[in-house]
Amino acid sequence: MQKRFLSSITSKVPQVLLTLGLLYSSSAAFAQKSTSASPYSQFGLGQMREDLLPQHRAMGGLSTGVRYFGSVYNTNPSNPASYSAAQFSTFDAGLYGNFTQLSSKNKSDNTADFAFSHITMTFPMKKAGGISIGLLPYSDLGYNSNSTQKIDTVNYRKTFTGEGGLTKAYFGYGVNITKNFSVGANISYLFGTLNDFSRLELPFNYGLNVQQQDKREIQGVSFDYGAQYYKTINKEYSITVGYSGSLNNAIHDRTTSFVTRTLPSNNSDDTNIALDTVSQTERTRRDLNLPLKHNVGITFARTNRWLVGAEFKYADWSKFQVRKNEENLKTNYGFAIGGQITPDPTSFKYTSLMDYRIGFRYNRTQYFINKQDINDMAITFGVGLPLARNPYSGAFSKINISAELGQMGTMNNSLIRERYVNLNVGFTLNDRWFRRNSID
Repeated sequence: MQKRFLSSITSKVPQVLLTLGLLYSSSAAFAQKSTSASPYSQFGLGQMREDLLPQHRAMGGLSTGVRYFGSVYNTNPSNPASYSAAQFSTFDAGLYGNFTQLSSKNKSDNTADFAFSHITMTFPMKKAGGISIGLLPYSDLGYNSNSTQKIDTVNYRKTFTGEGGLTKAYFGYGVNITKNFSVGANISYLFGTLNDFSRLELPFNYGLNVQQQDKREIQGVSFDYGAQYYKTINKEYSITVGYSGSLNNAIHDRTTSFVTRTLPSNNSDDTNIALDTVSQTERTRRDLNLPLKHNVGITFARTNRWLVGAEFKYADWSKFQVRKNEENLKTNYGFAIGGQITPDPTSFKYTSLMDYRIGFRYNRTQYFINKQDINDMAITFGVGLPLARNPYSGAFSKINISAELGQMGTMNNSLIRERYVNLNVGFTLNDRWFRRNSID
């Protein structure tokens, strides 16, 4: 077993080196402003993105108990035990779009953002299991609120904004312990910067504005794990039961605060440019405990025809060290149901070869504001569009598209209701990379 494992690792060195190069060159695409517009992203580490590819998002987020789509493996970072099912070298990359309507009892606003979402690669190692490596969005910060106040006869505005995000670079390994039971683990490096701005804005040509910036540089290593039990029934049907979780991983927060003066401007491109720094605090470090997570899922499938499943998710944020004077976070729990159907994989009609996916998810989030639980729910759907196979290399590809139509929060108790449409597009390529030709 040890020789087989070392031999498999050695044979995958070229693929891993190529992947690392692609990930390094792609990391700049993640170093961008937030794609979130949620007012609730100001709490904790921002709006959490989860380790889901479009094909999983289209089914309500089913992932823990998902091993195959039809009879083909798709990269599933949510449960590293699934890597042991990899049959081909699998490349997956995609884009993310978000349309959000924010509403209170007095007004509403619309926003839209687009960004590069993920890049992953998974390599089979025959009987030694499979490995996966990739870059995923971890969280986004993107809120904006303001209020108008008055001193004597002068009206001024207080503005609070946030931007930035965290990225997750992971390496994972999964292996079959028995014919039906597999385990796996991911080791990940979290990194990114979250910026909170508070400004006092005076009327144009009246005086200098004052801005405080709290710059939080986040980095650290996290560890998560998973297990799957997969069983075929009468050769045509199968059932998969999965579990995934994580410990209270500790990461580091290094915060620096700046107080600057800025010149008011009627040009939005010239606003909030610092003229000088009034004060700056020394960078302080503290540890942050990420939540303890438990996910349990089950799917039942007919090979190459359909799949249905359900999942329960739990994450305890109550021990997360929040900002000073911020309300404590709570436990996040939720569920998801969903499935996929392929009408006829042997048909010559293209629409019968497509994968059709649908799902529903509900979460009682970790946010508790103004004595009100903040709930998040969405209807999800999507398609998998197969592309022509390469008869020489054996490569086959698919375009996966998903949409999430959801609502988060409420307008009760002076809160904000967030209605959103999240779009994800992913390109999946399956091939036997770096094969040795049988005929020279």
